[in-house]
Formats: sequence, structure tokens, C-alpha cells
Amino acid sequence: MIQRIILSILFILVSFFQGFSQDEEQKIIVRPDLHFRTFWMNTNYPGQDFKEDYALGMSLNLGALISYQSHWKLKFGYRSFGNVTSSEIWLPDPTSGQANRYETGLFDLLDTRDRFFGKLETLSLEYSTAKVGIKAGRMGINTDWINAQDGRLSPTVVEGLHVWFTPHSHWRFSVWGIGRMSIRGSSAWLDVGSTVGIYPAGRAVSGKPAEYFGNTASDWLSIWEVERKLGEDAKIHFSNTIAQNLFSTYWLSLEENPQLKSSTLILGFQAGFQHGLGEGGNENVDLKYKEPDDKNFALSGRVGWKNSRWTTHLNFTHVGGKGRWLSPREWGKDAWYTFIPRERNEGFESVNALMAYAEYRIDQSLVSLYGHLGFHWLTDTQDSAGNKYNFPSYRQVNLGVKYLPRKVKNLDFHLVLVSKEPLNDENLSPNQIYNKVDLVHFNAIVNWKWN
Repeated sequence: MIQRIILSILFILVSFFQGFSQDEEQKIIVRPDLHFRTFWMNTNYPGQDFKEDYALGMSLNLGALISYQSHWKLKFGYRSFGNVTSSEIWLPDPTSGQANRYETGLFDLLDTRDRFFGKLETLSLEYSTAKVGIKAGRMGINTDWINAQDGRLSPTVVEGLHVWFTPHSHWRFSVWGIGRMSIRGSSAWLDVGSTVGIYPAGRAVSGKPAEYFGNTASDWLSIWEVERKLGEDAKIHFSNTIAQNLFSTYWLSLEENPQLKSSTLILGFQAGFQHGLGEGGNENVDLKYKEPDDKNFALSGRVGWKNSRWTTHLNFTHVGGKGRWLSPREWGKDAWYTFIPRERNEGFESVNALMAYAEYRIDQSLVSLYGHLGFHWLTDTQDSAGNKYNFPSYRQVNLGVKYLPRKVKNLDFHLVLVSKEPLNDENLSPNQIYNKVDLVHFNAIVNWKWN
């Protein structure tokens, strides 16, 4: 039903938009859209008696982009997945009783034993001119709190409608209406509420194990964005992400990159506010995802510097207010500046995070070396209402290498080594260590695209 509604709206609006365009010679262009990705992942707990896992996964997206008269575009792609080899990632850790968190996300979290599967990942129709555009169907997304997140074998994609309007080179308006999603780590297309709780769900406000999956009611997502360029070096961006019956998140960012003689300053400020909506997903307090009377705020800042070789910046985030700041991990990465890949800071009433980043590019940017160092002070683990995942305050270090071969277009290699340690490791339970801290996590990724 939603697909028919979307397509009907699309053709009505296209008929209106065509009044702004000029007639031109008919022309059809077909371009292949191929994406091969292989991903090795393993997690170890040095000196700890926990289950250690590994997995090698591969995915291949076969699709095409068909353009007609430069205004019309039809895009489709089917992605297949394979678990080439792995440990028994579907079995829980014997010591903590917890399920694997990292390697299972490469495949299908709804059936972790399934070694080969596939899904129709994209199928969209787009009409656009220089100033307006509309797109309907299954498509990628990159917004503040709902985004591809690109940390597994496939991105998170959505099904719905996207409309944008650019009346001037300095202004851009965008609106999303989303009815279904296919999250990374899943072969299924699900309604919005059914995507909540597929990833490890933590605990309810009462301290009981959370049971959000299958018990969270939310029919749609809407996002509206406004962006304004402020001269050549600055811009301001605002978005509002509404998850029906769950929450509403407002997000504002102001960034400026003033040019120096042979380098650039990096300056940024972010502010956010979130409150609950409706029943918070369920009227039962033990199944409720978000407390309706929660009111949370976040502030984040960045200062840095870059030139042709170096990029460095220092970042800080503070989250406060009443209740947990929430954004399902199935939907995307954190928007604040202190986000470091392989961990998120949603699900807490209070967060203070400090993160430093440095990147050095070698050989005309074909090789990049980078590192993250982050300190994250979280709500006390004894406070179940303010610490959803029973997660201790921690330190995280990421070291990475990216390589783009000169002779093969759109091929890249990426190595990432992650270390997470508690800031205070006294009296931590197995549940506070496994999947969280005292671990070393390694990724080796190969990407090749043809589009």
C-alpha cells in the first residue's frame, strides 16, 4: 500500500515540476552499479576468559542506474551476502551469557546461522531539475541520525519519499518520509517499529532486560532539513528527526573553515534537543523504548587544523537532561563530533566525551594513516534508568590505514585496530566487560565499486 501511495505522489509532483523544465532531446543512459565488499572481523579479550570470535564475510551488489532526458533516474540493486568462514558467532559467550555483538552484524541478525542470503536493496525512481527533486522507493540515506553508517557488509537503507528544493546556491531544503527500513545486519525490510531492538537491547528503565524487538510500535519516520551557506567558508545546518510514537530530535550545527596562508582552520559547534512522543513505543513501562516525558540536550564542539598532509581536531560533547538520549543503533551513527567507529554514546542520561583525531596522508593521498583517542565518562552503571547498556566509562583508541591503489579505479583497502579499556576496572561484572571493554577488535576491509 505504501509503495502505491509513494508512486502516486511522485507522479503528481513530477507533473507539476515538469512545468519548470525545458524540452530536450530524448536520451537514455545505462550505467552499471556494482559494489563488491569483503570484510574480516575478529574480537579478542586479552587476559580475560571470554569467547573470542572471527568472521570473513563478502557482499556483492548488482544493479544499474538508468537516466532518461537528464531529469529521470531509475536505480535498482540486489545485494547478496556470504559467510565465507567464521567461528560459532551464533552461540552466546559462556561466561557472561551475552550474544556476540560485532561479527554477527556482518550477516543477518535475525538468523545468525544463515550463511548465504540476499535482498533487493535499492529500487527507486527520481525526477530532478537544477532546483527541485523528488525520489521514491528504496534508497540510501545520509542524515544526522539516520544514515548508512558503513561499518559492515551493507549500509542501512530506507523505503519512502525524499523531496528537496534548492532555490538558491546558498540554500537547500529537504524532507524525508520513511515507512520501512532495511538495516545493516538484516536481510529483511521491516516497518519502523520492528527495527528497534534487533541489535543488543540493553535494559529497561526498571533494570529488567529490555524486550523492544516485536514490542515497539512506530509507523513512520520523518526528517526535515535546512542548510544555509554563510559565504565561502561557513554553513549552518538544522534537522528535525521525528520517530512516530517514540521521540523527536532537533539538531543544529554551525561550521566554519577559514582559510589561512597554506592551511585551513576547522571550527564547529553542535546543539541538540530530544523529547519523547506518544507512548514511547509501548504503554507497558517494561517494554517502553522512550519515556514520553524525557527531555534531553546535547552540546558538541570541534577545533582543528588541516593542510595538504595533515588533518587534526579536538572534540568535546556533553549530554544532559532528564532520561536517556536515544537513537536506535540500527538506524545510524551518532551525529556529535566525538563519535568513534565501533562504539556509540546513545542510551545515556549523562555523557562527557573528549576525543582527539589525527590523520596523515602519504603519496598524494593514496595512503592515509589515522588515529582516534577518546575518553567517555558515562552515567554510573548502577543507574539503570540513565545507563541503558550497563556500560562503564571507557577509553577508546582506533588506529587505521587506508590505501587507494593508483592503477585500479574505485578500489580501496582499509585496516582498523580498536582497543577499549574501562577508566575504572574495579569490580566490573562479566556483563560489563564482554562486548564493551577490555577488548581488542580488528577489521580488514576491501571495497570495489563500478558506477
